Amino acid sequence: MKIYEICFSPTGGTKKAAEALGSAWADEREFVDLTDSKTRFSDISVGKEDAAVIAVPSYGGRVPAVAAERISEICGNGAKAVLVCVYGNRAYEDTLVELQDAVKKAGFCVIAAVAAIAEHSIAHEFAEGRPDGDDIAKLREFADKIRKKIESGNSSEPEIPGNRPYKERGGSGMVPHPTEECVKCGLCAERCPVQAISANDPKVVDGSKCISCMRCVKICQHSARKVDDAMLEGVRNMLKKVCSDRKDPELLV
Repeated sequence: MKIYEICFSPTGGTKKAAEALGSAWADEREFVDLTDSKTRFSDISVGKEDAAVIAVPSYGGRVPAVAAERISEICGNGAKAVLVCVYGNRAYEDTLVELQDAVKKAGFCVIAAVAAIAEHSIAHEFAEGRPDGDDIAKLREFADKIRKKIESGNSSEPEIPGNRPYKERGGSGMVPHPTEECVKCGLCAERCPVQAISANDPKVVDGSKCISCMRCVKICQHSARKVDDAMLEGVRNMLKKVCSDRKDPELLV
């Protein structure tokens, strides 16, 4: 059985959680990068006897719209799927249930779900370094439970928390902009999941397209992209109370 790791992970935390599950589950794995705007996702077809770990970050308690759209284009063919949503230690709200709907629309059969924690992509001091060793150990142990469930022939769908209709999307307004250190190398434009950065002039950003994923900040080799300091401080103050206590992964099977 091949495991497909279908992942929207602009800054790496979501991918780390997905890999912890996939690597403990099967030796043969194939990675599908949902952040790659050049991929034709309708060409991806998962075999009925294979399985998928489908992982997204929670942005304001929702699946990133572009990730949901790309997932729904994939041909699931009745393959078993494990849902993974990753959040920055605040709350994931309707992310898992929205992911469930997108995955089922694509033709997958949901058999398990995880809400894991990763370092906050904007305010890095919250859940710093997560998923850590303890998280990874719990995810790998859970992967073994999933494997045993499949081997037993049990394809029941777990109860997924969340609301329909989903909560309204909120805009963070945290659009990174270039600093004087920008050398226009173009890496940020090439890797932007939604092509919000001009390929002709990376100093030009379309704020209406930006999803505040912070990939451009993460990958810039010159540390030349930043968000507004005052807005960042406001986010930190808002999150301080709700993100300070450590939350554990939720495992649903």
